[in-house]
Amino acid sequence: MDLATLIGMVGGFAIVVVAMFLSSNGVIGMFGDVTSVLIVLVGTILVTMANFGLSQFLGAVKVAGKAFTVKSVAPLELIAEIVDLADSARKGGLLTLEGKEVSNDFLGYGIQLLVDGHDGSVVRSLLETDMYQTVDRHETGVKIFRIMGDIAPAMGMIGTLVGLVAMLSNMDDPKAIGPAMAVALLTKLYGAMVANMVAIPVANKLELRSKEEALSKGMMIDGLIAIQGGQNPKIIDAMLKNYLPSNQRGSEEE
Repeated sequence: MDLATLIGMVGGFAIVVVAMFLSSNGVIGMFGDVTSVLIVLVGTILVTMANFGLSQFLGAVKVAGKAFTVKSVAPLELIAEIVDLADSARKGGLLTLEGKEVSNDFLGYGIQLLVDGHDGSVVRSLLETDMYQTVDRHETGVKIFRIMGDIAPAMGMIGTLVGLVAMLSNMDDPKAIGPAMAVALLTKLYGAMVANMVAIPVANKLELRSKEEALSKGMMIDGLIAIQGGQNPKIIDAMLKNYLPSNQRGSEEE
């Protein structure tokens, strides 16, 4: 579980709820309005779906789980694992890697390709295709949540206009002004909350996760090809550390 995402989102909502509670003298129910929820939440989802295919939208919801979970191996641990595999292959051949437990499914897939004796160009092509498809899915997810971040405030503005029209059309009925004004203001509030507290943070975290996964898979591809070529494990270690920032490389090598 990614605590930064969880703490940030839950904490953000908690602060807003506390502010509502304090500003309303405990009568927090005044901040709830079914009409505003329908316009902003349901409206945002439907309009977003209209911009993409249903499968893309549902896929983005699934990919969004990556914003809350951390499955990627730390770069240093991954490099150490690849170097260990290279050492085993150098001593006993590629067949010694068959059935060897690894921490990553992608790495396991690559090892199986090596054990099966595929040419290096075929191995790289298959692994890079897998990587690019994953990156493409993530990019679609990021795009969908960014668009949701744009649509939610727009739906809030639409709700505000609906509330203002209702208010102005009932100026002769004081009892109708209050509910209409509530719709006008609450939809704007809900739109800002959905965009800035959900959609945009999820999009940014997905983009970060995508970059991390692309980096890890790039390291694994280069490492596997080097193992197939019989490279010295120390050379592979140095080569893979080139993926890391120089300051991390220095601290890791100490």
